[in-house]
Amino acid sequence: MRSQKTKRRTSDALALVEELTGKSQEMADLVEQEQANLDIARKICELRTKAKLSQAELARKVGTTQSVISRLEDADYDGHSLQMLRRIASALEKRVEIRFLPGPKLQHA
Repeated sequence: MRSQKTKRRTSDALALVEELTGKSQEMADLVEQEQANLDIARKICELRTKAKLSQAELARKVGTTQSVISRLEDADYDGHSLQMLRRIASALEKRVEIRFLPGPKLQHA
């Protein structure tokens, strides 16, 4: 018999992130920001692909360069501007919608 408690393994991504980052609010905020960057990058790529446009073709419609579109589709990029997102949305005959969702209560120091 084992005297130590066996640690259960999980594949739940949220549980794994919490285990790695602890309960630090700063880390939770960073993870949320990175998730938002990934969501924006994925959405731009998904909409462009659905419209059957290359990065260069979308860039021409938006009035920018292919490298800018490539950068916007990179999950590590965090310089998204609302103006650029609106230009992309317009080129793809979409609109940008921003929502404020409930989040964890802020703890004041």
